[in-house]
Amino acid sequence: MSHPIKLINQSNAQKGGIKVKFCDDFLSRLRGFTFRKNLAFDEGLILAEKRDGRIDTSIHMLFVWTDLAIFWVDSSLIVVDKTLAKSWHPYYASQAPSRYVLELHPSQLDFLQVGDRIEFSNE
Repeated sequence: MSHPIKLINQSNAQKGGIKVKFCDDFLSRLRGFTFRKNLAFDEGLILAEKRDGRIDTSIHMLFVWTDLAIFWVDSSLIVVDKTLAKSWHPYYASQAPSRYVLELHPSQLDFLQVGDRIEFSNE
């Protein structure tokens, strides 16, 4: 089940936080932004897995009609990879093991950098 949280960039507090939905069950992770025609600038998802890995945190962009800024975050809450995922692309995977996949509006690609530490906050 997904629930709202605030994601904070601890490495750059000037950037503030972003409200995202935390998706930690199979169906909410599977759904993601699939079949969504529009994405608001301040909309995002965290897809959470049980442990770090590369396979479980790989994503597809089939039936996603907008590009997405994708960030892979490990269990230490460090950004380990990022990319601009193009709509309808069949496969993206992190270069390093990760536990979380953060999906944001494509204009948010500069919100985090590889090596940044993040924090989840219940608001």
